[in-house]
Amino acid sequence: MSEWIYAIIWQGGYPGIIFLMMLENIFPPIPSELILGVAGIAVARGKMEFWPLLATATIGTTLGNYVLFLAADRLGYEKLRPFVDRWGRWLTMEWHDVETTGHFLRKHGHWVVFFLRFAPMFRTIISIPAGLAHMRHAQFLIFTALGAAIWNAALIMGGTWLGQTFSTAEQWLGTATIVLTVATVLYYFWRVARWKPRDQSCSRG
Repeated sequence: MSEWIYAIIWQGGYPGIIFLMMLENIFPPIPSELILGVAGIAVARGKMEFWPLLATATIGTTLGNYVLFLAADRLGYEKLRPFVDRWGRWLTMEWHDVETTGHFLRKHGHWVVFFLRFAPMFRTIISIPAGLAHMRHAQFLIFTALGAAIWNAALIMGGTWLGQTFSTAEQWLGTATIVLTVATVLYYFWRVARWKPRDQSCSRG
């Protein structure tokens, strides 16, 4: 994975960053930590500049999240329910969770979208319940962009520091990304293995 990400960043420049950050938010297995870590190293090597990089990364992040938001907004709760009822185990949630999340988002949605931009497990997924709750589009875009800008800046600065400190920064970053990806996959399967429907849990308690 890392080789083609390097190729897009080195050859595609800022448009490549927009493309990768959009893709990262639609297909979460592509980690933003790797994309912006490598881009931060490019800043350290003098091949990119911080502010244009931050702007394009934030645009890509916001657009990618908006795709998920629009899909969920058009879909709506009623069309989603059969899907959740059938695939609840693999989604590690049930319909009660969707309703609870939707109610909470209708009351505090903009702050949830903002703060979950800093949570690796949830920063992309939150776009779906926000869309299902029919959060206002402008509000979603503004708070997504604000949260994404802060998170992206931290990743870029981290990558820049790596590039300035270690001559083999790309190698360090590649190893760290593999460890993070494996940990995320293991955590997901642990949740699937331990997941129980609410009715089943109640009947046993």
